[in-house]
Amino acid sequence: MAEDEVVIEHPNRDAPASKATRAIVVALLLITAVLLAVVTIGGWDALTGARALQVAWIVLDVGMAVLVLRWNRGVLPVVAALALLLGIFALVGAPAWFDRDKAGFASTGLDASLLGVLTVLIAPVQLLLIAFAMQGFRQAWNVEVERRPHDGAQTAPAPA
Repeated sequence: MAEDEVVIEHPNRDAPASKATRAIVVALLLITAVLLAVVTIGGWDALTGARALQVAWIVLDVGMAVLVLRWNRGVLPVVAALALLLGIFALVGAPAWFDRDKAGFASTGLDASLLGVLTVLIAPVQLLLIAFAMQGFRQAWNVEVERRPHDGAQTAPAPA
């Protein structure tokens, strides 16, 4: 007698709140990557020591967005931790862009004050990212339920 195949379901992934949280986390990661890309490209000449870190962070954010899109719950605490670090970096680095908007500094690809505003905008995006990543972690996307498919036909028990 052949065993029924087991079907694995993830019931917490079907909830509208889980789908919305996942979409928001992916969107915030992509918004972060775009903001970082604009600041990196716009201030390329001024970012002499941080270019590799900026590019790596952009690639990391896009990679984590792909993982979250694939319902990987394990990456969410990493997303929150890195968002905290990036938020701190943004708040510390923003005044330097505003300081560069004075005479005597080399010009950047974009206006230095615009780069400062974009850098300041990164911080609230990171706060939202932390909140939604932790919400997604609490939703337990990883819960699996095994069930056996039934063909609908009732079989009589075998005589003893």
